[in-house]
Amino acid sequence: MSQQNNALTGKLTQIFSVIKQSLNGEELDFTKGSIRRAVILLAIPMMLEMAMESVFALVDLYFVGHLHNSSHAIQTVGLTESVLTVIYSLAIGMSMAATAVVARRIGEKNPEAAAKAGIQAVLIAFAMNLIISIAGFIYAKDILLLMGASAETAAQGTPFIRIMMGGSIIIVLLFLINGIFRGAGNAAIAMKSLWIANIANIILCPLLINGLGPVPAFGLTGAAIATSIGRGLGVCYQVYHLTNGESRLKIQLSYFIPQWDQIKALLKIAAPGIFQFVIASCSWIFLAQVVATTGGDHGSAGYQTALRLMMFFMLPAWGMSNAAATLVGQNLGAKQVERAEQSVMKTAKYVAIYMGTVMVITLAAGPYFISFFSNDLQIQEVAIQALRIMSTGYILYGMGMVLISTFNGAGDTWTPTRVNFFGFWMFQIPLAFLLAKHFEMGPTGVFIAIPVAETGIAIAGYILFKKGKWKTIKV
Repeated sequence: MSQQNNALTGKLTQIFSVIKQSLNGEELDFTKGSIRRAVILLAIPMMLEMAMESVFALVDLYFVGHLHNSSHAIQTVGLTESVLTVIYSLAIGMSMAATAVVARRIGEKNPEAAAKAGIQAVLIAFAMNLIISIAGFIYAKDILLLMGASAETAAQGTPFIRIMMGGSIIIVLLFLINGIFRGAGNAAIAMKSLWIANIANIILCPLLINGLGPVPAFGLTGAAIATSIGRGLGVCYQVYHLTNGESRLKIQLSYFIPQWDQIKALLKIAAPGIFQFVIASCSWIFLAQVVATTGGDHGSAGYQTALRLMMFFMLPAWGMSNAAATLVGQNLGAKQVERAEQSVMKTAKYVAIYMGTVMVITLAAGPYFISFFSNDLQIQEVAIQALRIMSTGYILYGMGMVLISTFNGAGDTWTPTRVNFFGFWMFQIPLAFLLAKHFEMGPTGVFIAIPVAETGIAIAGYILFKKGKWKTIKV
């Protein structure tokens, strides 16, 4: 009995040691040692990072969901998030390129080249985002109307979307710099930057939405101000760690001079990566528009509530898939192809376990989660139905994310772009339109189209993964 207790104590001590090490952000060599340990060390902070990213939308949703005429406020937040997915596409595409190149250079034991590549990615993203943010600020109301919002919702939501679009460079930098740190193997800094951003948002949201003392109540607009300030503080934390000279990536002013060869190499990876997520984003925008036009304000608000909850549960799995991307990049850089493949399979196993657990929780407790974010019974009814249907594909969503991240981590961004094009535009959009409008299923048809399409994407990803083209990509 004593031996069993000692063994259990030793096991728990080992587990806590690994967790502590992963949260401290120590820079380790992931091209050797236990693959399981490497996955866990990277996955824990990356999961927490993505969980924190999803908290932004849930915090906004909670506070605006308790405003007067909450259906307009919830719809504005949801539709704005759908539009912002275009910005996220730019940010994620550039961060994927940065992660792939930085990880490959770190695997080759060349941190100076990794740092140069990271800064060049920042310059590209800044230039590209400038045009989008200006256009979004000017045409904010027209964007909401185009998305299917009612005139009243568009009028109330214009200041919110203007602030979010105008300050979107903050979103881009937050994603991109975190991608640089993930590529270098320091996922803890990426995680902590999101902690700081979320804590600020949680404090500022109720303060700026409802007002307190000398602070005026900004209502829905206050949520946008709080989110922008919170993310801005997260970026400040990232910049500090990039420039303090203590990390593996040591930044110099000369790295900010455009280096066209490096920019071309990054764009070669980033362009299909951006397009890859634009394809997915435009699909989500189309689905949101179909729900808004067939289900009205309450149908749209219910769908957006369910979608935010689904993303909250799914983003940690995306964090684990980012661990696979880093391990693939670093191990390919170190010429350890077999280890890269083993890392992917190990990560996929953990993601499947996580998503299976989440599916059971969502199906059992979905109505309780929904009621927390809205008191409107019509919104709750739509949201519960949407969450139950969409959550049936959780395990395959997670597997698909790991496989897509594998290609991106190897620098093979064209393969997932093609998969997304056929999966979303050639299959999901026509299926949703057919079910919602032709068969007159309304929003329910859209809810069904989502897990069906994601299942097809996961299957296609597995087939292409086994073919192994990703192992031969040079970056």
